[in-house]
Amino acid sequence: MKRGDVTELAGSVGVGAWTAFAVLAVTTHGGPLWFDHSLLTWSLHHRPGLLLALARGVTATGTGALPYLLAALAGVVAGRSARQRLSAAALGLACLTGGQALRYGVMEALHRARPPRIDWATAASGWSFPSGHATTGALTAGLLVVALSLRAPRGGTALCVAVGCWGALVGLTRGYLAVHWFSDVVGGWLFAAGWLGLCLCAAAHWLPATFLAPPADPQSPEEHAPQDPGRRGRSRPA
Repeated sequence: MKRGDVTELAGSVGVGAWTAFAVLAVTTHGGPLWFDHSLLTWSLHHRPGLLLALARGVTATGTGALPYLLAALAGVVAGRSARQRLSAAALGLACLTGGQALRYGVMEALHRARPPRIDWATAASGWSFPSGHATTGALTAGLLVVALSLRAPRGGTALCVAVGCWGALVGLTRGYLAVHWFSDVVGGWLFAAGWLGLCLCAAAHWLPATFLAPPADPQSPEEHAPQDPGRRGRSRPA
């Protein structure tokens, strides 16, 4: 994909996600939305021990050091040379760290209360909107999917789907464990999409064009084209 196409696509996704996030933030300022209470009630009545343990395990992967390690890994996958891998890893970490800082500022400004503490099935702190775990999971998954799309455009589809499902599940567990309203989770996804789109737009504009080029396809006709016999050890005619 050309640099201009990447910049335009990432910018469009970012603007669209930011717009939807702003609308949701204004809408939720008055309290939980109509579906928040229904989904919370559903989760409270569907909590067998095994699912609770699985949800707590998945939600634990959306915080701590793991997302930052995965963001750095995304940079390693995206780069071609050692220098590119180091730079891309630093950019991935900067994207995740910057997104977390901005999300925290928005959360403090909105001051949305969490669901009732008596319903919580895991520990939580801070305000509710947007969900930090949902934002972190979506941002990290997005970085990995972008890296895999750059370097494994054909063979990485299944892995991209798996990574995307993990990012979504991290957010969904926050609602299931009743520490967030579902609209908080949606807000985290939209926030992550907007921030990632902005970061990709900037990266596509400033990074060298060779960085965005897909890997050479070994099955392409050019890779297997016969060489000119006149160039293989034969002297040129006088």
